[in-house]
Amino acid sequence: MDIRRVLSKQDFHRFITFPRKLYAGNPYWVPPLEQEIRFVLSDKNPFFQHAEAAYFLAWNNQTVVGRIAAILDSNHPLVLEKKIGFFGFFECIHDAAVAQALVNAAAGWLRKRDRKIMCGPMNPSTNEECGLLLEGFDSAPMVMMTYTPSYYLDLMEACGFVKSKDLYAYLSMIPEVSSGERLERLSQSVKKRLPSLVVRAADMSHFEQELESIQNIYNSAWADNWGFAPMTPDEIQCMAKRLKHLIVPDLLIMAEIDKEPVGFFMALPDYNQVLLKLNGKLGLLGLIKFLWYSRAISDIRVITMGVKKEHRRKGIEGLLYLESFKAAMRKGYQRAEMSWILEDNLLMRKGCELMGGRLYKKYRIYEKMI
Repeated sequence: MDIRRVLSKQDFHRFITFPRKLYAGNPYWVPPLEQEIRFVLSDKNPFFQHAEAAYFLAWNNQTVVGRIAAILDSNHPLVLEKKIGFFGFFECIHDAAVAQALVNAAAGWLRKRDRKIMCGPMNPSTNEECGLLLEGFDSAPMVMMTYTPSYYLDLMEACGFVKSKDLYAYLSMIPEVSSGERLERLSQSVKKRLPSLVVRAADMSHFEQELESIQNIYNSAWADNWGFAPMTPDEIQCMAKRLKHLIVPDLLIMAEIDKEPVGFFMALPDYNQVLLKLNGKLGLLGLIKFLWYSRAISDIRVITMGVKKEHRRKGIEGLLYLESFKAAMRKGYQRAEMSWILEDNLLMRKGCELMGGRLYKKYRIYEKMI
């Protein structure tokens, strides 16, 4: 068994496609679009304007048996505070020796850059996918969430990792929430208390302006959260470009007080239901399939929500949820996943439960001294 750094185009392709072999026959794993993963890992991704990474493959003779990325994000507050480096894109056969060799390679790269702690998985940051699945192995993940085998948890412990933080996902039935009288009463109470509050769907004809407001709110609302990595303007622009054609305007909700943007809510249809049928390819036939199967998506995932600090605890969060769920019900969606939520973010967890959410999946971030 040998660990080699990815330096050639051929090995980069092997790094991207290795999970296909690993998850062959698993009905819950969703093959990501290869072109999307290629972009995320490349220097075209604006994340790498302030970060660097090294990719490693584990080989058994001529067969790839594992992969890992070592990631250094100079913009991340934890990097400056605790000299933390990250690992991500971890995939491995059920073999502790292979996992240990991969972890050692990533840790060695980070140590040379004066990192003291390795944390992950981040793919490549908390603004994308992160975490290993801890509970909820009996269903496929929703869009931009991970699915990993249960034995990865054993591999992490065998490699000396300990829990850093758990992330929760809640599942809610949209029709039940949207028709609830309690939330309607809450909505009327908030509107009465804040007569200048306006909750509206995003104006896609002024998308750049909406985007600027979202960035300001996001960086204000999430600044104190564990693992928060502020997104640069280039990253926001890039994310918007990648997601714009996937956004349903009625599911991107803005809140304004006296015409000042103070909050937003963003959900996406669960495009993983479509990706399951594309096998990672999006040629002409794949695009036709994508458009066809997108019409039958039954679920949404609430990706992010934020309210500026000075406007929290006024009921705006609940109003954003209610209005978006009403819009989702009008469009025929049945279920909503609210994820991910920090295990110790009791306010958000309470909000998910208020929306009828049932805790149905957990994910874990690990760390170890290196």
